[in-house]
Amino acid sequence: MENPKHSIWSPSESLIRKSYVSSLMEKLKAKDRKSLWEISVKDLPGFWDTAMKDMGVEWYTPYSQVLDDSKGLPWCEWFVGGKTNLALNCVDRHQSGAQKNKIALLWEGDDGEVREFTYEAFGKAVNQAANGLKSLGVEAGDCVGILMPMVPEVVIQLFACFKVGAVAIPIFSGFGVEAIRGRLSESKAKVLFTSDIALRRGKPISVKETADASTDGLPHLAHRVVYRRGKDNCPWDDKKDIWWHEWMSKQSDTCETAKLSAEAKSMIIFTSGTTGKPKGAQHTHAGCLATVGKEMRYTFNVDSDSRFFWFTDIGWMMGPWEMIGVTMFGGTLMLFEGAPNYPTASRLWEVIERHKITHLGISPTAIRLLMKSGDEAVSPYSMSSLQMLGSTGETWDPQSYEWFFEKVGKRRCPIMNISGGTEIMGCLLTPLPLDELKPCSLGGPGLGVDLDIFDENGKPVRGQVGHLVCKQPIPSMTKSFLGNDERYLNTYFGRWEGVWYHGDWARVDDSGQWFLHGRSDDTMNIAGKRVGPNDFEAALMQHAAVAESAAIGVPDDLKGEACVCYVTLKPDHEPSESLRDELKATVINVVGKSLAPREIRFAEQLPKTRSAKIVRAMIRKVYLGEPLGDTGSVENTAALDAVRNAT
Repeated sequence: MENPKHSIWSPSESLIRKSYVSSLMEKLKAKDRKSLWEISVKDLPGFWDTAMKDMGVEWYTPYSQVLDDSKGLPWCEWFVGGKTNLALNCVDRHQSGAQKNKIALLWEGDDGEVREFTYEAFGKAVNQAANGLKSLGVEAGDCVGILMPMVPEVVIQLFACFKVGAVAIPIFSGFGVEAIRGRLSESKAKVLFTSDIALRRGKPISVKETADASTDGLPHLAHRVVYRRGKDNCPWDDKKDIWWHEWMSKQSDTCETAKLSAEAKSMIIFTSGTTGKPKGAQHTHAGCLATVGKEMRYTFNVDSDSRFFWFTDIGWMMGPWEMIGVTMFGGTLMLFEGAPNYPTASRLWEVIERHKITHLGISPTAIRLLMKSGDEAVSPYSMSSLQMLGSTGETWDPQSYEWFFEKVGKRRCPIMNISGGTEIMGCLLTPLPLDELKPCSLGGPGLGVDLDIFDENGKPVRGQVGHLVCKQPIPSMTKSFLGNDERYLNTYFGRWEGVWYHGDWARVDDSGQWFLHGRSDDTMNIAGKRVGPNDFEAALMQHAAVAESAAIGVPDDLKGEACVCYVTLKPDHEPSESLRDELKATVINVVGKSLAPREIRFAEQLPKTRSAKIVRAMIRKVYLGEPLGDTGSVENTAALDAVRNAT
């Protein structure tokens, strides 16, 4: 897929002037975006020292050294000698003055119920939950699992862990038993926070039963604290289970915040496991403050007037990311439980308009899902409160990107298309409010992120697709993998010594804008030509009949590997051989005849994670007849049968 030639967005002088990154530019004496980035990577300690002060990060004990890289990039230490806490910066400092009366958490449930917490109420609840943790014997460094739907109590429990110095283990509430058990077992979690049920498309889904099965026989897990939502009784074990409401009511709403080393662990977030055994990425208090704060402040311009809503879940990195970043600057975090198109196709747009959301983040696949309902579902809503759109998780196709820009943002909101990963707790690539943007662009390297694109020999390249790498450390890079230093070193530093190999294909065009071309582990090698699945998927999306698509590489006797494409169709289109031929011709027109897909199959739906990422690895296993293994990362498991029955 060729990169677009023309910009779709140019920032106004007003936006540039009001952006927090413009203030940072003045402090660093940068004349433009390019020089700002160059300054940020030429002097990492100087940049991060300036940024931390500019963001107002608070410390119990100031750091004496910004960066100690004496042991090499994989083992860097940041903000040496400093003591702080995420709870100090995101909860405690908003407990006085007018800020305490501002809305911290705003929640709308699957059934339309709405709840709000002011910063004062949020702070008191965090203190109660923190005291509750202490009453259960939880100490600094102990691991605590959080297996709950997206309700306000998720955020309360997360920050209660931070407050006492416990290490939070966020887990997607839709996972199956083995996925949950593996995470709890590997982290040796002492307590699990869970819920009796979750609501999804109007139906109660038992969470507690899965939690019980996942924790049965785990010797280190002493307690399950259960947040009750349903009216019916759920399975109960008096020796292990505690009602959340009753437990909270017994706790004081004052609690001292632990004064922690900058490098103290705050979370272990496990990767989804869709391409192998999940990796436990370990993140620190100061690392999260630095990177998440930088992205919220300088990319998304978040402040106390922001109402920020990212369509995600606690189990994915973007859940803790938004919870930390929005509260760090005293904004309002919008939480949503449910599907974006339930009970009507307009639900998401109604939520944005009703709650005057200023920032909306969502994945490309979720947008393609919403596009199925047609423009009539979104057009009646002005969503005039929106200031910025956000996106991450996968590559865009131009048609969906432009629909998002035109129909949702009404051509007045930039799309801050960001990309990084669980192992970084943030972004490698991110636009800034200063940037002109082309469709599907990611702007450029994040501030303080020394990126490059290497060819197969480790040499920098431009104007062609290559390997995305990072040449200097970032404060939030994972502190190895939980219990597996060897895998950490092999994964990120095994290809080029002292260089972080991220596993993405990337390209810089002639105007300096950066684009992604998929994961290297998704890349197909067809007759000696490397090509990513997004090239085929973007081509298919050009056809008016296609709602969603997924491309996979499969063994081929002649070419070594061949491409098989799965598509779902829009409601007014039916599968046919003539349509199959049209779709194949559309793909050939984009990628060339030598890369023509071997097959195009019609499926009623495609398997996705809760954050709406299509799980290509599962599709490939179904096609090849291989054992599926753990399907816990797939929300709509019925889609696996749909792929199996595709025609």
